[in-house]
Amino acid sequence: MISRLFLLSVCLLCCAGRLPAAYTPPNIIVMLIDDMGWTDLGCYGSKYYETPHIDQLAKDGMRFTQAYSACTVCSPTRSAMMTGKSPARLHITDWIAGHVPSNGRLQVPDWTMHLPLEEETLAERLKTRGYATASIGKWHLGKEEFYPEKHGFDVNIGGTDGGSPPSYFSPYKIATLTDGPKDEFLSDRLTTEAAKFIEKNKTKPFYIYLPHYGVHTPIMGKPEVIAKYQAKRAVGGHSNPVYAALVESVDDSVGSLRAKLKELNLAENTIFIFTSDNGGLSGTVSPNGWQRGPTDNSPARWGKGSAYEGGVHIPLIVSWPGKVKPSSTCDLPVITYDHVPTLLEATQTPLKEKQIVDGESLMPLLTETGTLKREAIYWHYPHYHPGSATPYSAIREGDWKLIQFYEDNHVELYNLKLDAGEVENRAPFDSVRALQLRDKLNAWLKDTGAQIPERNPKYDPDKPLNGPKKAGGKKKA
Repeated sequence: MISRLFLLSVCLLCCAGRLPAAYTPPNIIVMLIDDMGWTDLGCYGSKYYETPHIDQLAKDGMRFTQAYSACTVCSPTRSAMMTGKSPARLHITDWIAGHVPSNGRLQVPDWTMHLPLEEETLAERLKTRGYATASIGKWHLGKEEFYPEKHGFDVNIGGTDGGSPPSYFSPYKIATLTDGPKDEFLSDRLTTEAAKFIEKNKTKPFYIYLPHYGVHTPIMGKPEVIAKYQAKRAVGGHSNPVYAALVESVDDSVGSLRAKLKELNLAENTIFIFTSDNGGLSGTVSPNGWQRGPTDNSPARWGKGSAYEGGVHIPLIVSWPGKVKPSSTCDLPVITYDHVPTLLEATQTPLKEKQIVDGESLMPLLTETGTLKREAIYWHYPHYHPGSATPYSAIREGDWKLIQFYEDNHVELYNLKLDAGEVENRAPFDSVRALQLRDKLNAWLKDTGAQIPERNPKYDPDKPLNGPKKAGGKKKA
């Protein structure tokens, strides 16, 4: 793995040294939505939520059908988006500050609750190529000493250590975002700030990381938009008019920013990435039992905080005029930590010397000139979550996915092509394949230095889990 990454770095260095004089680096907008499920868009099958601007983005670019988040919760995925490293390697494996059950069978590891300053971020790399950089929206990767300004971003608007906004309506009470007029909507405000940044930096390459707070709780929407969905007929598990209004606010953001790019004649040289940090919030486990969430991920099983597809299967759309064929689709599994090597290759920016990334550039897929070299993608979540997860690791190779659960070390094996809902565990019937995948998973865990949960000596089998208590604060995932 290390040698492959070294060769990639050398190749990028060589390419950077042969840039033509007229080369214009592409602008980059990465819109990371919080808790958006993979079916929450019209172009991914929703018949209730209305997302015409995002649907148009898919028509103008490539839609990935097998895209995955690096983790089932947000902070680990965000760290992977910044560094190209897996959460397992970074030891950022839960949302900050995480959950600790009062009577878990296992003790969670002493994991890292911030993005270390020593980690090279995409923003820092791009600044070596003259990019203006901005983080506008949710950060959730550590306290003030680890804010975006410390990680290569020229501008931080709205990013703190918090995981959810106190309100989507001004006054927002977000320390790094001045309040707007009363009842200004947060998604609109972040979009306006991004548009201002584009206007200010239209003569130089820019990288805007726009991690919307939407569609995370508290679920809120504009009253007139809510009323529109209240008048619509619910379709399947998509039936919450307030959540639908919040989804629409994100769609409006895409439309506004693409209109700004077109107005400034920047659209043709801008890479626009739209994706999510984990699966949709389908529900949580409480002392009163299962509580339904605002959306549904069917046919995927469960949702955010789960080991199953509902926790990590996400939307991913990439548009780059002239490079990515309109209305194209890709069915190969890809994952969050692929974005860093992809954007480095797209901008002909070399990796920092000796820098390790776990992802692989998606440029061969985006340009339809080749495929990926790797055989599998991986997850590691040595924690408990009220979305149903107990400590686990997982591997997907081809159509097969194996999950290893640490409480009792049992494994489950699913053929996702034949069983998208992960209903039929094939491990008892295909033990050879299960053992092979488990061996590959454990080799990857060793290679990344993953932290493995240990037995809890205070565990009492006669007592319930008692619901998780939060460690280190009251921030939300």
